[in-house]
Amino acid sequence: EEKKECRPALKDDPEYAKYFKMLKMKMPLGAVKQAMVRDGKDPAILDRNPDEPLEEEKKECRLALKDDPEYAKYFKMLKMRIPPAAVKQAMVRDGKDPSILDRNPDDPLKQVEEEKKECRPALKDDPEYAKYFKMLKMRIPPAAVKQAMVRDGKDPSILDRNPDDPLKQVEEEKKEC
Repeated sequence: EEKKECRPALKDDPEYAKYFKMLKMKMPLGAVKQAMVRDGKDPAILDRNPDEPLEEEKKECRLALKDDPEYAKYFKMLKMRIPPAAVKQAMVRDGKDPSILDRNPDDPLKQVEEEKKECRPALKDDPEYAKYFKMLKMRIPPAAVKQAMVRDGKDPSILDRNPDDPLKQVEEEKKEC
């Protein structure tokens, strides 16, 4: 399994660095473009932002979880043989999702973020509605809880739903009506 690395900025890319250096040395743009044509390179590269990598490379360039600055320290803790439960506790303390550690450290971060967006918690666990289901659990009358929801600008009919259904499913059912 080969690890795909991100390409550097155009001006630092070994394939194009010498041409940007030529421009930096005040060589005429036409002469530099001619040198690129001579070397079989696309001269339009010089018209791009030298601080960004090639566009087609940007799409493929994905940072692995273990290399992401937000999660790298936790994967390093695991590498140092700190028990996974202790590392997960540190993540909770820092406000991070501890389920990240259950994933493959080489997974791209964008893939994980996209999956998170698709996956919503159950209504009773959704941060937006959890307090109302907790009120019901504390035996506060449903009418009072619904009134609190109206006061907070929430849809009180949510309480009539199955608390284990994800909010996404509830929203889709509303659109069908």
